[in-house]
Amino acid sequence: MDNNQILELDKSKTLRPTVEALEEILYKPINVLDHGFIRVIDYMGDDSAIVQAARVSYGKGTKKMSQDKGLINYLMKHAHTTPFEMCEIKLHVKLPIFVARQWVRHRTANINEYSARYSILDKEFYIPSADQISYQSISNKQGRGEVLDHEDSQKILDMLRQDAERCYENYAYMLNIDEETGEVLDESRNGVARELARMNLTLNYYTQWYWKIDLHNLMHFLKLRSHHHAQYEIRVYAEKMLEILKRWVPCVYDAFINYSSGSFNLSKTAIKVIHDRLSGVHISKENSGLSAREWDELKGIFPNL
Repeated sequence: MDNNQILELDKSKTLRPTVEALEEILYKPINVLDHGFIRVIDYMGDDSAIVQAARVSYGKGTKKMSQDKGLINYLMKHAHTTPFEMCEIKLHVKLPIFVARQWVRHRTANINEYSARYSILDKEFYIPSADQISYQSISNKQGRGEVLDHEDSQKILDMLRQDAERCYENYAYMLNIDEETGEVLDESRNGVARELARMNLTLNYYTQWYWKIDLHNLMHFLKLRSHHHAQYEIRVYAEKMLEILKRWVPCVYDAFINYSSGSFNLSKTAIKVIHDRLSGVHISKENSGLSAREWDELKGIFPNL
């Protein structure tokens, strides 16, 4: 069934709540990186579903839009998570394998991935832009530092491309197919099993999956993966998903930005440091009771501390 047929089926009437802004992009690919995309395939619920679920617990409650927003803000602020679990979304995502390996650390979704045991992977691999080729960070063991100069970054980019192309050439040879057309290369021999040939491919090759998750766990994913400390390649997917979230549940999106994504969790010691500083007590890194990392994070939030 192609996308046009799916769209025709989608025109059937439904009694369930729909979100016009999300319907506008249903099934349409949102491009990410060089060959990746995200498509919204299906969803259940909207802002009103969260309010409705909360009212089952808290009574009849309020009915005005402003009061509904207030209730959603209250739920978000005080971490009442179950009403947000009443909404779900299903995405079709195409992404590099190394990004997928980070993504699946979030074990709160349902995933069905393209199988390279049964099918042949396309010759599509991710090559970063030159401004993403960086040295290893000195202060962060899992992060990037300064960007390489043009000559050095170009050498790395050429190496990544050449390695990926050579690996696919060998992958195609093992499968006994033409790497461009997919046709059989040599009728006199059989190809190696696909489940074995696939291990030759580099981690920048693309995979695809259907990914279904409830709203509460989606927001947890987005809080972590849209953070500026997250790896760039997964962060750009999270940023596109934030745009989807805003279309789908705008009231929840506003509450999420205000109380979760854009907020900071302060320790008891950090709160005492701020209290003492506001009271006129001189506080330094050495007498704050905070670790060096905690102190730097706090100074990042409050530069004039």
